[in-house]
Amino acid sequence: MTHIDIERDPFGRLLLKSVEGRAEVVQPVRAFPLSAADEGVSLVGEDGRERAWIDTLHDLAEPVRQLLREALAVRDFAPCLQRLHSVSSFGVPSTWTVSTDRGETRFVLKAEEDIRRLEGGALLIASGDGVQFRVPDPGALDRHSRKLLERFL
Repeated sequence: MTHIDIERDPFGRLLLKSVEGRAEVVQPVRAFPLSAADEGVSLVGEDGRERAWIDTLHDLAEPVRQLLREALAVRDFAPCLQRLHSVSSFGVPSTWTVSTDRGETRFVLKAEEDIRRLEGGALLIASGDGVQFRVPDPGALDRHSRKLLERFL
């Protein structure tokens, strides 16, 4: 088991404590957020330099693992698209109205290149404002959603 000592400060930031007892603010960053979410996590200081590397979150004590997962969930916000209700046009830019695992929303698709194919057939759709929407299995979408999505693939 890997020993890393992390705690939250009064402002909610993560502090990495050194063996000498010094604490430094760090931000966890996944190396492979989509394909290996629990493997390869870097703890980066405020200057952007890596302070520690974690091969796998499973090697950490449960309290530390939980703190890191909470921080990573905020950083790696990527709602799962569950249903396409409508698109404003079949050209780009177009406004999409969708349901996700985080609720209903609308976003603008700027270019067809903003839909990326991932390993295993999954899709990643980048909205005009930078939010990444995941589609783990496009074939599992309802017929109407698949039909709309296929126009852009």
